[in-house]
Amino acid sequence: MIDIKMILLRFGELTLKGRNRARFENRVISHVKEVLSAYPKARINRTYGRLYIQLNGEPYDKVSEQLLKVFGLISFSPVLRAELDLHSIQEAALEMMRNLEAPPRTFKVSARRAYKGFPYPTPELNQLIGGHVLRNIPDLKVDVHRPDTDLHVEIREEGAFIFCEIVPALGGYPLGSNGKAMLMLSGGIDSPVAGWLAMRKGLTIEAVHFHSYPYTSERSQQKVIDLARRLSVYSGRIALHMVPFTDIQLRLHQERADNLLITLMRRAMFRITERLAAMHNASAIVTGESLGQVASQTLSSMNVIGRVVTLPVIRPLVAMDKNEIIRLAEKIDTYATSILPFEDCCTLFVPKNTSTNPNLRITEHIEEVSEWLPDLIDEAVQKTETMWITNRDQQKDAHLF
Repeated sequence: MIDIKMILLRFGELTLKGRNRARFENRVISHVKEVLSAYPKARINRTYGRLYIQLNGEPYDKVSEQLLKVFGLISFSPVLRAELDLHSIQEAALEMMRNLEAPPRTFKVSARRAYKGFPYPTPELNQLIGGHVLRNIPDLKVDVHRPDTDLHVEIREEGAFIFCEIVPALGGYPLGSNGKAMLMLSGGIDSPVAGWLAMRKGLTIEAVHFHSYPYTSERSQQKVIDLARRLSVYSGRIALHMVPFTDIQLRLHQERADNLLITLMRRAMFRITERLAAMHNASAIVTGESLGQVASQTLSSMNVIGRVVTLPVIRPLVAMDKNEIIRLAEKIDTYATSILPFEDCCTLFVPKNTSTNPNLRITEHIEEVSEWLPDLIDEAVQKTETMWITNRDQQKDAHLF
């Protein structure tokens, strides 16, 4: 087994960001440092377009697991570093090839001479390294079209870096590089996935959950806390706002506008979420809506519901089918929690017939004559409890509004 002492990191979409590049890179570096806080001997070195982690004895396997939680990294590779002389590079390349987990039958050398002061041009370097490997590993052959192993050699001013494995990472934008949004987090499958995708596009998220205690149980609230904790694995920590929704839900139910009940509930939730966004400097609302999935997610319903707020509503799942969403939920480890059979407020008082084509004028009229609604929305905002959820099983109440 080869002793990996260094990891090469590659940035993702941020390479397109021109003047913002340095800011984006700094955010990635900050995130990498945070996820590696449990490995204090690891050190980060930075060059143009590259990050290197000097492991200094920290375990590669554990460190690589943490790197898979960092947005803005497109890939990374365990590397061997060699001095800038041909013999050292050849020996390092041979060591890398001899210690591959699955010995290849064919290979090719892909040299890249970023440092033009190195005396050997790329084609000659490919031949000199490839020839040395062939002379020392019997039965190995060259295949430049479909090799089992691609032996990469990067020549940079600070040294030569040799690697074969390229591990795909999360990609996307660095966490928090595109602002903050409020995630409407239910206990279901969809909204945690929407939150993860929003974070992957550079948003910091704070979660908003509506509960109808005592009609919904404490276990259903714990389920949402657990889901927030799963998401905090990718963000370090996440604010979770628990909104008491019982009074509003009961009064809406008493209005007897059964076919519009879900529409009216969702509009009230959006209003409250927008109020919380203003209090916490968030610039958008993220939902787990997927077009056509349920009655409140038809195009007509989303139009009537979304008109109640002025903030942009981001719907990362809108064009995805359920199987795609489930696969992502499994990937980010929220699925098993999401399918636990604890009720949420949206499953209470559900009418037999829910409108899939709600009338905006009628909906607004019902709200206008419901003079109690603004007061109950104020009260729900004021009674919202906030807690900080971390990926280290630590949580604490931050404050009450």
